[in-house]
Amino acid sequence: MTRPRRKITGRLAGAAAAVAVAVLGVAALGAPGVAGAAVRPFDRLDCVPRDGVQFCEGRLDPAAGLDGRVESWDGVPLDVNVALPAGAERDLPLVVLLHGWSGRKGKFEDLRTWAARGYAVLSYTARGFQGSCGRPDNRALDPEGCAQGFIRLDDTRYEVRDTQELAGRLVDEGIADPRRIGAVGGSYGGGHALALAALRDRVMAPDGSLVPWRSPAGRPMRLAGAAPDIPWSDLAYALTPNGRHLDYAVAPARQSRDPVGVVKQSFVAGLYASGGASGHYAPAATPGADITGWFRRMEAGEPYADASALQIASEVTAHHSAYAIPHGRAPAPVLISNGWTDDLFPVDEALRFYNRTRDEHPRTPIALFLSDHGHMRAANKPADEARRLARVVAWIDRWVKGDTGTRVLRGVEALTQTCPKDAASGGPFRAPSWRQLAPGEVRLRGRGAKTIVSTAGDPAVGSAIDPITGGGDACASAPSGDQAGTATYRLPAARARGFTLLGSPTVVADLSPRGEFPHLAARLWDVAPGGGPQTLVARGLYRVTGGGRQVLQLHPNGWRFAPGHVAKLELLGADAPYGRPSNGTFRVRVSGLQLRLPVRERPGRGAAAAPARLVVPGGARLAPGYENRAR
Repeated sequence: MTRPRRKITGRLAGAAAAVAVAVLGVAALGAPGVAGAAVRPFDRLDCVPRDGVQFCEGRLDPAAGLDGRVESWDGVPLDVNVALPAGAERDLPLVVLLHGWSGRKGKFEDLRTWAARGYAVLSYTARGFQGSCGRPDNRALDPEGCAQGFIRLDDTRYEVRDTQELAGRLVDEGIADPRRIGAVGGSYGGGHALALAALRDRVMAPDGSLVPWRSPAGRPMRLAGAAPDIPWSDLAYALTPNGRHLDYAVAPARQSRDPVGVVKQSFVAGLYASGGASGHYAPAATPGADITGWFRRMEAGEPYADASALQIASEVTAHHSAYAIPHGRAPAPVLISNGWTDDLFPVDEALRFYNRTRDEHPRTPIALFLSDHGHMRAANKPADEARRLARVVAWIDRWVKGDTGTRVLRGVEALTQTCPKDAASGGPFRAPSWRQLAPGEVRLRGRGAKTIVSTAGDPAVGSAIDPITGGGDACASAPSGDQAGTATYRLPAARARGFTLLGSPTVVADLSPRGEFPHLAARLWDVAPGGGPQTLVARGLYRVTGGGRQVLQLHPNGWRFAPGHVAKLELLGADAPYGRPSNGTFRVRVSGLQLRLPVRERPGRGAAAAPARLVVPGGARLAPGYENRAR
């Protein structure tokens, strides 16, 4: 049973309880703060004026028995911070800041930026992490409430509903406007923000059903806009890709588990360890939250066609992924930013949601910002991050606050990866759509047949480009010689002007597999002139389930092949330690290979030609703007 909620004030604090608000300048607004009575949004938060805004902090000190947490809809205590503009305004636009995996609620500096712009700001630690029942000492403060306070892997029915509950309570306090709510978050918080956008005005109940989003007092609620950064849209695909995603098609709902793909082993192992260090996993066999059981089963490897593996893939897709949320209704306006060199949540995760939204809800504002940022290997250049954040602020100002005069990003904006990683990015390149970002194509036709052996590949090369063991450097280099037991193809050296890759390298080939549990690892390299060292440009994993003509894409990138440099495609039977090696031993014969590189150059300029006819697997539907013919 759910315990009675802790009391909420429901009004502005009276004069006897008010905290004086100083009249301080607000640099972000270029205007002074407003003096007045303080708002106290939750009865357990301590609110004080600070640097021109009001900061309300949930204080937690297990040693002193201090528990300033706020109960969620099912009684789980959550560690919450709130910031408000100075003064006693009501019905404010609300922005929710959502943290990454193993993280915690935002600090004052994170919240102040938004509060100074006139927003109420909510930030809390997700259930199961840190102060929200993530440690034994704070679980002991409230054993009953923390009985369900474990990590549920951003479950739409639990963690996402926590956000909706807390936002609803701020609405009932009179602090927030129920129709002007926005969500901003990165990584784990990005997947969460994208789910909120997909739900928009709905809540997913524990049984998976959808009901209208209402505040605790019954007021209708709606998300007005979201800006997820480096999110996933399909968590099962992101962690165990099967290579079936195509950037020119609308992804079917079951794509991530037909078949179950290849585990991103180094990432998954690292995430599991860090989650356990900073949070609390559910007891074994807890329905919908058995993260330890899921981890152990996927780490065991093939065969993945058994009931346990398929059940895990179905659960993670259905209740932990924005793409699986019923999409008959349009999502909230959404700006998605993903990183070219992010091996965990690559650009594919944005394109999946982007393509379907443009197909089914063409009037919904949706935009993409792409650069060399994100997890582990990414450069995360300060100048690029400043540009991205400016785009985020404008998006939230326009769609959440309602500033109709604010100019927002439309279509796609891309900055390229560069090496060394502190070199200025190329671009910005802009286009009305993803398809129009790269009007030309550079192609290669492979000659003869080559055979890939499952045991081939230099482990040192794999370690150098692994996001965990490789030191996190997307500009790491490796020797460029061909490896025995792999299939390698080289384009002619780039001409005088070079060319700029902007999109997903595509491989079309006839595959003839022999042996058990075959899969391919694809790498696109930039080889320096004269056979010098090579730098990884793109990679992908592909589960092979049969023979015949097949198509796979590597994760997209923005990269300039300078004059004299060679684009090299390498196909292997494994990409360890990044991708989990197969439990089987196999060979795959490759013939009739075509490599297609989407480029910024228009057809007829240098090596660029008109894009070739698209290869569309049976049952696939082309995304908007694509035609199944050469242009």
